[in-house]
Order: sequence, then C-alpha cells, then structure tokens
Amino acid sequence: MKVFHNDKGQAADVPQLNELGKPTSQEIKASSKWLVAALLLLSVVPLAAGAFRLTNLAFGAGITPDKVRFLILSLPVVVHILSSSVYAIFGAFQFETGFRERKPVWHRVAGRLLVICGLLVGLSGLWLTLFSPRPDGTGELLFALRLLFGSAMVVTILLGFVTIRRGDVIRHRAWMIRGYAIGLGAGTQVLTLLAGEIIVGPPSELGKALLMGAGWVINLTVAEWAIRKQSA
Repeated sequence: MKVFHNDKGQAADVPQLNELGKPTSQEIKASSKWLVAALLLLSVVPLAAGAFRLTNLAFGAGITPDKVRFLILSLPVVVHILSSSVYAIFGAFQFETGFRERKPVWHRVAGRLLVICGLLVGLSGLWLTLFSPRPDGTGELLFALRLLFGSAMVVTILLGFVTIRRGDVIRHRAWMIRGYAIGLGAGTQVLTLLAGEIIVGPPSELGKALLMGAGWVINLTVAEWAIRKQSA
C-alpha cells in the first residue's frame, strides 16, 4: 500500500497500482484466493447432497439381488456425482493465480483430469435427463433446459481442449470458464430456488424451471464478465 494525502492534507491509504492504473500482481493473487473460497462455498450444498445420495445407494439397505441390479442401473448417477465432486473442487483451484504459477505441472495435470470429469458430468447428466424417470415437478421446460445446458457444457469443454492443443491459451481459458460456470449451476440453483421460495412461496412447475434456468444464466453472465475483464 502507498500513502497519499487527500485535499485536506490527511493521509489516505489507496491500493497500490501499476503504471497502467491496474491492480498489482499481489492484489490479483489475493483476490483469486477469495474467488477459490467462494467457488468452494458455492459447491458445498450440491456436494453434500451428492454424498448423501451415494451413501443411501451403498448402505441404505442390505445387499440383495434387487439391490445389486438397482446399483448397476444407478451407475450414471454414481458417475455424475463423483465426477461433479472432482470437477467442482479441483476446478475451483484452477482459478488460483499464485498456485498456477508455482505449480504449472499440477495445473496441466489437473486440467486434463478436469476435461475428463467435465465431460463425464455433462454426458451423464444428459443420459439421466433422457433415460431416467423424471423427478416430480420436472416439466417440459426444465427438461429442455437440462438438455440445452448439458450439451453446452460438453461443447464448451471440448472447445477448451481443442484450443489449448492449438496453443491458444486465451480462448482455452474462456471456454473452460464457461464450462465450469455451467457445471457449477447446481450451486447457484440452490440460491435461486431458496430466494424464489422466500419471495413467492413454493414454486410451480414453471417457476421451478425458470429459477433453475436463472442459476445457469447468472453463472454464465458472471463468466462472460470475468472473461472480458481478463482480456481488457
């Protein structure tokens, strides 16, 4: 921090800026740590719900032939939960600037793992949307939104992989941010559904679809803002 004096001659601390008036690298690294913490916090409820569901699948009843058959049919659910957990946690640390600089090999290895997990999240989500029984309250609009954003997640991650193979780091980062924003939609949807219920009460079928769609839209809006801010 540098100390300047205001028009009254009083000392005032202001953030230290570089020659272009932008935050210093130290401030960028500090803000990236807060971003990682916020992303992990946003993932807590979906991760806890996934862990609870896995526990029920594994230990909810005694092992019987019917239970084994059910577990086999539930394989996409297990894949979706496990890959989502890895994607949410490891993906958050990819935003930590200092860690990326100190551990470039880790960043690349984790990046490859995230491509695999992200594709598994999107593809298993699409499979569950298309072939599993629809949960109560899932109408045609929410069905269409899940197909739309699930497909968009797969496409953005594939584009992120293709662009880094071409050496285009800027576009790679942008596509991977978009993919992560879609994948973290479940966390934001917890907030949008909660806000909707507090304001207007339990949502209707249409209201639930709109509130869940809002979670994806909010995340992608923030992602686009972050992408443009980085390129400015």
